[in-house]
Amino acid sequence: MVTIKSPQEIKLLQEGGKILAEVLREVQKAITSGVTTRYIDGLCEKLILSYGAKPSFKGYRPEDAKKPYPAATCISINHVVVHQPPSEYIIREGDVVKIDAGLIYKGLYTDSAVTVGIGNIGKEARQLIETVKKSLHEGIKHARAGNAIGDIGYAVDRCVKRKGFVVIRNLTGHGVGYAVHEDPVILNYGKPGSGIRLQEGMVIAIEPMASISSGTVIQLPDDSYATHDNSLSAHFEHTVAVTDKGPLVLTV
Repeated sequence: MVTIKSPQEIKLLQEGGKILAEVLREVQKAITSGVTTRYIDGLCEKLILSYGAKPSFKGYRPEDAKKPYPAATCISINHVVVHQPPSEYIIREGDVVKIDAGLIYKGLYTDSAVTVGIGNIGKEARQLIETVKKSLHEGIKHARAGNAIGDIGYAVDRCVKRKGFVVIRNLTGHGVGYAVHEDPVILNYGKPGSGIRLQEGMVIAIEPMASISSGTVIQLPDDSYATHDNSLSAHFEHTVAVTDKGPLVLTV
């Protein structure tokens, strides 16, 4: 069921989104060669709590997961696209690190993700990161009342394909606000005009995920998802409100 948020709720979501954006900015500064992903997660959780918010991922159990998620963030490395739990893995030069975080502020949920290249990652990896980031902004442009969900996916997919990369077809964006995941499903591909129509007051997480060569992922024993062919991946995400003035990015 698609939910509609009130202007007051969108204002609170924007407050929470600003907190999440600031947390991710601070955390990105700490993502360097030689630190563990568990350290990064601990820093992120500490920052979220310092703002009077709570991490929304911790204890959450997606339908396809074997157990509740154990941490505040998903920190996915290289060919792992999403949902990789923090560990004692030491981040190294050349890694492509995706950090996905969500929080609850005044009872409402926001979600955001960024990808960071560590040191000299090579031209192709850097281009992948830049392309997926651009595709997020292309998708956001279409988050307007009266447009269809397929318009967003088409814009994302077109942007990624132009650079020779591949969107992940079996991972998606989603509604957000009252819970970590809500309807509707936001595919990263589609046909213009297809799917449900966006309405003013809808809040969605648009999150392009793409790789160098694999359009599908497999689930690993830790409930994370990795590219089928072990190719590098990138992931960006914003929480976006559909308003009478167009798309409003809440996580900035």
